[in-house]
Amino acid sequence: MNNDYHAILRLMNEYCYRVDQGDLDGFADLFSHAKFAIMGDPDGAMNGRDEVRAYLNRVILYDGKPLTKHVSTNVQIDIADNQQQASAQSYTTVLQAVPPDFPMQPIFAGHYHDQFEKVDNEWRFKERQISADLIGDLSVHLSEALN
Repeated sequence: MNNDYHAILRLMNEYCYRVDQGDLDGFADLFSHAKFAIMGDPDGAMNGRDEVRAYLNRVILYDGKPLTKHVSTNVQIDIADNQQQASAQSYTTVLQAVPPDFPMQPIFAGHYHDQFEKVDNEWRFKERQISADLIGDLSVHLSEALN
């Protein structure tokens, strides 16, 4: 595997680490030049850092963290021949536990569809679309549940 593959994989993982640590500003920064969409969301796609950060105000934090773990699997990354664009897809399962009343359980399972671009020799998100395939109990995760 080459350096580009690892850089993209790291970016995909950084998404999970930042949100699970409650670093919502850092999470939004990942989309400074990107589109972020949850397929079927009646509010439509978000474009850029500020729109993504505003959306994140829906996430309920407990002492600064959402008490979630985003688990990505089935990661598939395809880098274009020009080495300047890439696409990826992966599955995600989000686990959450809010003791004592909300035991650990999957609250979301979906499919990430990603586009990346390389600018000034750095990979960044161009677009992330999320397919919400299985939705569990989001009552302690979002102040407004997904429709």
